[in-house]
Amino acid sequence: TCSNINVKINVLLTHILGLFLIHVLFLICIQAHPDTEVHTISLYNGLKSLMPLWVQVQNFRKAIEEIMNQSPEGVHLLCFSQGGVICRAVLSTSPNHNVHTFIALSSPLAGQYGETDYLMKAFPNCLKELVYLVCYHGMGPEISICDYWNDPHHRADYLRGNTFLPLINGEKPHKLMKDWRENFLRIKKMVLIGGPDDGVITPWQSSHYGFYDASEDVVEMRNQEFYKRDTFGLRTLDARGDVSMCVQSGVEHTKWHSNITVFNNCIKKWLI
Repeated sequence: TCSNINVKINVLLTHILGLFLIHVLFLICIQAHPDTEVHTISLYNGLKSLMPLWVQVQNFRKAIEEIMNQSPEGVHLLCFSQGGVICRAVLSTSPNHNVHTFIALSSPLAGQYGETDYLMKAFPNCLKELVYLVCYHGMGPEISICDYWNDPHHRADYLRGNTFLPLINGEKPHKLMKDWRENFLRIKKMVLIGGPDDGVITPWQSSHYGFYDASEDVVEMRNQEFYKRDTFGLRTLDARGDVSMCVQSGVEHTKWHSNITVFNNCIKKWLI
């Protein structure tokens, strides 16, 4: 628990790359806040992270709700990489959550479109220009990366064939949009962390809700349609002054957990 006067708020860490890396962040948090109760949620490590995201969301939500039920003062939720996308979905689909601060650490919140080592593990010998054929027309719903694969050159296919990211970001209308928006807006603060040297999240601005247009020029968050139309509450949260962005250069994707500068500059002050 991070103490704020006499109130204690639990900190939950979710992740994708395995226990060792998240434990580094765990130890940093404990050292900075020795009275803090920090929980790590270890699910879908290694190749299991390729499981469909709606399956993962269901089980992460159960694990998070168990901790929230024991934390009446609320919790902070710190999620890394793909875990940030999962946590976004958990927030939207949990009507009674008590998350104070949602911290997304280098997460592809607006999608992913780039050739990385992680992509090659999912689709060996497949160019990024061809991934949409698998993700939107083939076995896409069975592979997690397809759930946030956002090909800017095949927008109609993305909206039609992706059953995850367009729903949680409100890009594709559905009957639960209003409820999910209200659920998301229960948070008090959202902290978005990323940087130009990440090397995995592509474009890296996706960690700040920016993304490519059809010419692969980056459109920043406030010019995105889901922001302007306030489809899931992002513009409302920003208008409240409750969206914070932190850019940190010189940090590779697998180093965010252990970089003390990132923790001090981007995370520490929100864990109170």
